[in-house]
Amino acid sequence: MTGAALDPTFTALPHRSLGDAALERARALGVSHADFRFERVRYQHLGVRDGVLQGAADSEDVGFAVRVIHRGAWGFASGVVLTPDEAAAVAERAVEVALVAAEMTTSPVEIADEPTYDDVTWVSAYEVDPFSVPTSDKAALLIDWSERLRRHPAVQHATASLQQVHENKYYADLSGTRTTQQRVRLQPHFEAMGTDEESGVFDSMSSIAPPVGRGWEYLTDGGHDWDAELAEAPELLAEKLRAPGVEAGSYDLVIHPSNLWLTIHESIGHATELDRALGYEANYAGTSFATYDKLGTLQYGSPVMNVTGDRTVEHGLATVGYDDEGVATREWDIVRDGVLVGYQLDRSMGRMKPELHDGRSNGCAYADSPGHIPIQRMANVSLQPSPDDVSTEDLIGRVERGLYVVGDKSWSIDMQRFNFQFTGQRFFRIEDGQLAGQVRDVAYQATTTDFWGSMEAVGGRDTWVLGGAFNCGKAQPGQVAAVSHGCPTSLFRGVRILNTTDEAGTR
Repeated sequence: MTGAALDPTFTALPHRSLGDAALERARALGVSHADFRFERVRYQHLGVRDGVLQGAADSEDVGFAVRVIHRGAWGFASGVVLTPDEAAAVAERAVEVALVAAEMTTSPVEIADEPTYDDVTWVSAYEVDPFSVPTSDKAALLIDWSERLRRHPAVQHATASLQQVHENKYYADLSGTRTTQQRVRLQPHFEAMGTDEESGVFDSMSSIAPPVGRGWEYLTDGGHDWDAELAEAPELLAEKLRAPGVEAGSYDLVIHPSNLWLTIHESIGHATELDRALGYEANYAGTSFATYDKLGTLQYGSPVMNVTGDRTVEHGLATVGYDDEGVATREWDIVRDGVLVGYQLDRSMGRMKPELHDGRSNGCAYADSPGHIPIQRMANVSLQPSPDDVSTEDLIGRVERGLYVVGDKSWSIDMQRFNFQFTGQRFFRIEDGQLAGQVRDVAYQATTTDFWGSMEAVGGRDTWVLGGAFNCGKAQPGQVAAVSHGCPTSLFRGVRILNTTDEAGTR
């Protein structure tokens, strides 16, 4: 349960009166649908290098938007002057945009039905608003982290940072839905860097702590063992600097959630966004190989592969009570027993494909600021654990020759989310079911269906971790969204491994 309440400095803003003015003006102009969104989003970032604060930046985005359907077309406009007259004028501009768009719209826009939610409130699960903590305390913590890392002789430089977001949003539409929401998210990070004097190899070791939809308590209450990780990272870096390069070939992989979340994001999360699958989102990195004609038949992976979309999971970065179209959020199946069975979609796509998800949106509309129109964005897309008590050690014990992969790093994937390559923070050899030291310069490469088809086993609930990122990009003009991906440690057979130094031709 959250210990937080709606911020009174937000509720004191005139969001309701502006919404009333905008919607009444849109109604008077004869629209078939109108919605109003008022947002205040606060950001703070702190960065430290080698025990010195490099910068602390605060910013705030406040404004509102009106979206309409008129004569079968979308219209959208936004504003920052917080008066009823301006709200009405913005509604008029949205209608004017729709009139222009109607001349070019061949298929009239319709949206899926949704129940009315009259004046509901939702606050994300956190205890301490990070914006209530003095900046000096945050800086002191990050400085301490970097200084502790630099005490080890392998560490020449160390950085630490903290990104924080406090998001308030009010939504209202002509059907009578009104929602007021608040959520907080954090991304703490540190990185230790060093050089091996004999070989001249430079490398780094970063935190594998995931960003979370939590408050300041994430850094203080044991949600992650920061002390243990800060003590371990320099030793891991020292070993990595001396480690041999990997021999390219085929290996079995045991992949920790701190790495696998990113593979899920790129090869499942984006691939099952319905706008990509239908060909509408083709400009920014994509369409998708998982086209709509493959629904119910595409063997996405092995029978142990079960993937859900979820905008309700506690502490998820994409978790919210109601989306930016007034839809109550939920959880649903995307892949069941290895077969593609669902997509992520918004209200317009819900009406286009009424056979999907009971003809409703599954709550995947989001805009990253009041100046942007809502688009279909990713839910918390997660691989489900085994119902059995399978540990990471159990999975490693099944491997004669392989690699154990921990932490994310670089990635590359094609426009259709099919051919990919991923690296990681650290790779340990597995020999006869035991870890046998680190190797360097590793990337794993596959197609999406071959990779997930090679997944032989998934760990149990105790191995499941909710990872994620603050910076998922999509659309033009570009928008950025935060999203989480949960997964257990998992075992893959016969995956192609490259030596990245050899591939680059630098050795």
